[in-house]
Amino acid sequence: MATLNNTLALPFTGIFISLAVFLLGQWLFKITKGFFLFQPLFFGMVTGIILLFIWGKIGGMSTAYVYRHYYKPGGDIIFWFLNPATIAFAIPLFKRNQVLKKYWFDILISLVISSVIALFIILGASKLVGLSYQSAAAMLPQAATTAIAMPITDAIGGNAAVTAMACILKAVILYALADAFIKLFRLQGSKIGLGLGLGTGGTVGSAKALQFGELEGAMASVCVVIIGIVVDLVVIPFAQIFM
Repeated sequence: MATLNNTLALPFTGIFISLAVFLLGQWLFKITKGFFLFQPLFFGMVTGIILLFIWGKIGGMSTAYVYRHYYKPGGDIIFWFLNPATIAFAIPLFKRNQVLKKYWFDILISLVISSVIALFIILGASKLVGLSYQSAAAMLPQAATTAIAMPITDAIGGNAAVTAMACILKAVILYALADAFIKLFRLQGSKIGLGLGLGTGGTVGSAKALQFGELEGAMASVCVVIIGIVVDLVVIPFAQIFM
């Protein structure tokens, strides 16, 4: 039994679980023609939590113990790849650099202002519902993509796991309601506005933007990069001053 436990504690366990639930979600997402609850990141997160919970119940352990000792060693390896993967956003930016040069000021100002306003809204909502400091701190960086948001949360004393969940939920909700938002804000004729709007959903939103066209996808990538930079620069001093 001890040998089995030691084997399961190796990194391959977390890697296998992550890939299995993601690929299952990807397959279900495809055969259901994009049903939002089967969005691979969201489905993988929920299914992974359920699996760890069941594992803990069967083995007489807490879910937190199963996560730390069996899943996390492999999960951390996958998480490491998130940071270099962010570089891929530079590809559509390079292809559409003329548009970026032409509208750089409008894009920069709109994203910076909206990011700062979002921080105040999140802080106000957190205080309104009585969240603890750790929980509120975990919510602040969610505007950025997961790979950027989680280290920032650690830096300000929040729970990075909550941040990851918040980032993914935000992206899935945006993906599910994207078409309704596009009609509501009349973005059908504005490729730049549509791309920037969907880019607030991180990589999931960017994937949705690419379905509309290359320019929309490029603008979504611009949004992800700029918001990531703003969140990285602003959230830590914001937390020190206002929390």
